[in-house]
Amino acid sequence: MSPFKGQTGLKRILNASGYSLDGLRAAFTGEAAFRQLVLLNVILVPLSFFLNVSRVERALLIAVCLLALIVELLNSAVEAAIDRISLERHPLSKNAKDMGSAAQFVALSMIALVWAVILL
Repeated sequence: MSPFKGQTGLKRILNASGYSLDGLRAAFTGEAAFRQLVLLNVILVPLSFFLNVSRVERALLIAVCLLALIVELLNSAVEAAIDRISLERHPLSKNAKDMGSAAQFVALSMIALVWAVILL
């Protein structure tokens, strides 16, 4: 069992929050794609409040934007783990990184599709 898993209660929540903020900071400073998605969210999320759509539609418009951020965080985590294991080229490493990239492509496609369906 991991020695980092021993905390409980408020201490665990505070530690987890700190780790989450560290992860967001690492993604923002080290990943250009994450910064680009943050910019896209800074534009699209407020824009959704100015559109004449229902609350459910607005929630969907915002949810797909946030989903792309989540996918990018997971994609970056996969890439970091693969690079930590080895920087040499290996077919399985390429597959893992390509699948992470494909997941992000699907998430970005969802943004385009959902926004188009709701607005058009």
